[in-house]
Amino acid sequence: MGSLHPVQVIAVTGGKGGVGKTSVSVNLALALADLGRRVMLLDADLGLANVDVMLGLTPKRNLADVIEGECELRDVILQGPGGIRIVPASSGAANMVRLTSQQHAGLIQAFSDISDSIDVLIIDTAAGIGDGVISFVRAAQEVLLVVTDEPTSITDAYALVKLLNRDYGLSRFRVLANMTHTPEEGRNLYAKLTKVTERFLDVALQYVGAIPADELVRKSVQKQRAVYEAYPRSKCAQAYRAVAQKVDSWPLPANPRGHLEFFVERLVNRPTTGSSA
Repeated sequence: MGSLHPVQVIAVTGGKGGVGKTSVSVNLALALADLGRRVMLLDADLGLANVDVMLGLTPKRNLADVIEGECELRDVILQGPGGIRIVPASSGAANMVRLTSQQHAGLIQAFSDISDSIDVLIIDTAAGIGDGVISFVRAAQEVLLVVTDEPTSITDAYALVKLLNRDYGLSRFRVLANMTHTPEEGRNLYAKLTKVTERFLDVALQYVGAIPADELVRKSVQKQRAVYEAYPRSKCAQAYRAVAQKVDSWPLPANPRGHLEFFVERLVNRPTTGSSA
């Protein structure tokens, strides 16, 4: 089997809808691919698969087919722009938590088969803080929290951090401000969030940067293309480039838990309360 290849698993989440998680996931994936990373994007927004819609792709099969044993993981992978590969969502994958041991083993096998060919797995999670979101975020190794300048965004992000910290022992979160209007806005959002987390929780938040609000994002959505690819010189694309460089410098997992099969193990095994998962 060769040596285990460490894969950076990043869950993009936000606690609420409308903060631009899918846009962040897709554009960050493209920016990392530009740095020479082999990137796979897992659309885990199970009720509303939108990565494929955003990029004008039409998947014939999805993760549910893999779990059912009807096809291999490589049969569902879509080729996206910039060499990124996309695993489309399956609306039934809420059943991930209720897999038979055979399905469970099959899923782990499927991901370990591809782990040597990717460096980064980005997971676009659903909105809210439902079970599906928690499973994916808890299993990932880096949590990228997308926030915007609206009161509910900060309160929902805080609720998510609190839940993940108190119930699942997660203590490190990365914060990305999206759709900002001034350079200060992102820092201020980060400050607001850290003010509440520092008072009530034992967590470390790190500020990753801000993606400016950009009219070209809407235009690229209409073209069913990612802004990073459609308008590579836009302010927005430049910001993604800067964020990707930061993400690329995050330490790779040194322990075996940083390998894809362990990610899937954690995804499908609900932790028992009181465990140090």
